[in-house]
Amino acid sequence: MGVQTGRGERRISSVFIGIVAVMAVTGWAVWTGYSTSTGLAVFLFVTAAWVVSLCLHEYAHARTALHSGDLSVKDRGYLTLNPLAYTHALLSIVLPVLFMIFGGIGLPGGAVYIERDRITKRWQHSLISAAGPLTNVAFAVVCTAPFWLDALDGVPVPFRFALAFLALLQVSAAILNFLPVPGLDGYGVIEPWLSYNLRRELAPLAPVGLLIVFGLLWIPAVNQFFFGVVHDLLAALGVSDLESYCGRELYTFWSEAGGLCEVSG
Repeated sequence: MGVQTGRGERRISSVFIGIVAVMAVTGWAVWTGYSTSTGLAVFLFVTAAWVVSLCLHEYAHARTALHSGDLSVKDRGYLTLNPLAYTHALLSIVLPVLFMIFGGIGLPGGAVYIERDRITKRWQHSLISAAGPLTNVAFAVVCTAPFWLDALDGVPVPFRFALAFLALLQVSAAILNFLPVPGLDGYGVIEPWLSYNLRRELAPLAPVGLLIVFGLLWIPAVNQFFFGVVHDLLAALGVSDLESYCGRELYTFWSEAGGLCEVSG
């Protein structure tokens, strides 16, 4: 039986529409070379696209929860794709954007609030948790489609580099989200299948799970291994290390990283 939602509860928010508009306009500017600063256009395009993906990530959690029995997500505005409606807007939007800007990594954010006691089946709990990072996987597939379809003819170089960096963000976010660490979606996938005692012992780690992962990424060996996996997956999708590196260099237009990625415009 389908779940009925009111018109206001399912209407896409003007905030989200505005973000999509910024993504579209700046994407056009990168494609056509209209902007006097290619780097600035890439920065705005990738940032807007990243925020769009974060909104879709959280929407996927909420929509799956709705169809699993948690009707409260309607009242909280999660179905409107409005990033300002999230329970932890700082964790869901602000911190991931900052980590992307300064760290070049797609770090997962906080989740929407789900009333888990309304959901009865373990597989539904797992699916709710998996829905978010699966959105990042889908976004990565779309971003890399021109690469693995060998359809790059006619695609401007700056736009190709921007897509490569955006794909890196999505792949890294998907991997991190699927880690079985308390507080991350990967743990949410397996948690319903763990014993009660084990879940109780691991529960205190949930608030700091993300910080633990972030701290581990500062260890050179862990960082090198992680990004090695990311680049291997990107390579399988047709994206070279150079392309994602050049996308990152264009994105951080305020820095002067070097001349490996000179582009016109």
